[in-house]
Amino acid sequence: MKRNIIHIDEEKCNGCGICVNACHEGALQMVNGKARLISEAYCDGLGACLPECPTGAIAIQEREADAFDEEAVKAKMAEAHQAHKEEPKHEARGQEPKHEAKMPEKLPCGCPGTHARAIERKVFQQPVAKVSAVSCEKPESQLRQWPCQIKLVSPMAPYFSGAHLLIAADCTAYAYANIHQEFMRNKITLIGCPKLDDGDYSEKLAAILSYNDIKSVTILRMEVPCCGGIVQAAKNALIKSGKMIPWNVVIITTDGQIKED
Repeated sequence: MKRNIIHIDEEKCNGCGICVNACHEGALQMVNGKARLISEAYCDGLGACLPECPTGAIAIQEREADAFDEEAVKAKMAEAHQAHKEEPKHEARGQEPKHEAKMPEKLPCGCPGTHARAIERKVFQQPVAKVSAVSCEKPESQLRQWPCQIKLVSPMAPYFSGAHLLIAADCTAYAYANIHQEFMRNKITLIGCPKLDDGDYSEKLAAILSYNDIKSVTILRMEVPCCGGIVQAAKNALIKSGKMIPWNVVIITTDGQIKED
């Protein structure tokens, strides 16, 4: 059949691998340092990978191609997710958790900045008191994974399994001083700016919710009107995923306070 499908110019491809993470269907893989379409049946032809390519190596063309097979994509994603869950753990019993995850020397995606990795932190069972304005103790980061940009994360990343999700407008980290302890602690954090970023987050967030057993969703936004886009994207994603997940929205004022309802 004749339909729209992506085409990759190998001469322009720099091997960054960003498009691989951007493809919700898993149609792209890195092969010999270049992005390749591994199956026409996995490509829906919508081009979510196009705006992510920094060199303009990806284009949509109309040509004879196999039909898009949504069921095959779902089966492939489910298989990949199960493989992630069954990966053996190599930490010795009784060993103290590491506070930094080491980056592998060779990355399958080709770009170190987009390689998914978990960052082990202490899990707090009890609420932690708010940090005072003046403190002698150095605060500890509560970021539990990398990358944290919505547009860069892979929906199949293993750190999403069983996670409590924080979807935060990126300005909130600068406006609210205690964001790490009060919001990021024990959560997987995703950040973005609906005004400055191209495209809609709904599809990526829906994929994350669909392929993983997310326990709850907290949306952290600024009080400015343009920040409402991140809430709408999260709502649309929840609807598309078809899952009943507890969720709430917290609004931060421009002077760094939590806005009361």
